[in-house]
Amino acid sequence: MDKYAGQKSAVQYLYPPVEPFDRQMLDVGDGHQIYVEQSGKADGVPVVVLHGGPGGGCSPAMRRYFDPSIYRVILFDQRGCGRSHPHASIENNTTWHLVADIEHIREICTIERWIVFGGSWGATLGLIYAQSHPERVEFLALRGVFTMTQAELNWFYGGGAGKFWPETWQRFQELIPEDERGDMIAAYNRRLFSGDKAEEIRHARAWSWWENTLATVHSTGSGGESPPEYARAFARLENHYFSNGGFLEHDQQIYENMGKIAHIPGVIVQGRYDMICPPDAAYRLSQLWDKGELRMVPLAGHALSEPGISAELVKVMDRLGQAR
Repeated sequence: MDKYAGQKSAVQYLYPPVEPFDRQMLDVGDGHQIYVEQSGKADGVPVVVLHGGPGGGCSPAMRRYFDPSIYRVILFDQRGCGRSHPHASIENNTTWHLVADIEHIREICTIERWIVFGGSWGATLGLIYAQSHPERVEFLALRGVFTMTQAELNWFYGGGAGKFWPETWQRFQELIPEDERGDMIAAYNRRLFSGDKAEEIRHARAWSWWENTLATVHSTGSGGESPPEYARAFARLENHYFSNGGFLEHDQQIYENMGKIAHIPGVIVQGRYDMICPPDAAYRLSQLWDKGELRMVPLAGHALSEPGISAELVKVMDRLGQAR
């Protein structure tokens, strides 16, 4: 029987937890140090895992999508979040700093080429990294694609998703005066960077709650509250990046640069009912990617932990590893 079929829990698809064989704080300059870990097989197939957000940080569960007897798994917390520091800092923190950090990690790990695995913002960053360094990417495994366009931001912060979740959207808006609700990103920005930490945390938790509540297809609309310091880093970094259009040169940059990675094989795993990153971006991307394959998961939302998403990602990585 197919090990990926007929199971109900995301955990059942995943490999048992393994401890890292190497951890370090890497000085990347500009006043930043980032947390980097390696687990699995020290001389295995290298894969770098790019977490979402920006500002989400990596977690031990992210190691579990890879057979530890095959893969050398490299996780890191991007600037300003997780165990990296300074915490919640937006100084010297742009997409291009992160691309440079990924290259720095590759070089210190003495890796020639690697697999890039990322979801949501991690998929955005993976695509931009691959387009900047196509010679370093062997395969792209992407989930819940976000292409950093204004249309996607308008969907999630301009009322599109709110039409499906009106009561949840109302709660997200309630902290903002009515005359500022025409631009929720800007309104939250003023409060997330007010200098009043209590105000920043209050709005950061609301920002994080709005996204977390819509992450799974089985959501009841009552997502839990994030820990204060986690929420502050997550919300400040997301808002900083979104306020600046991801620091891209223009709105359609990822799509227009797909020719640079047309030769790189890859897979997009996308939830059909993803409320945060709707499937049209993944579909459009797949149409521009000669060697990219779109796998639409019928009953799934956005979260990495969705059972259908987990099953498909493990299947992708297992078959890729077995083909070596």
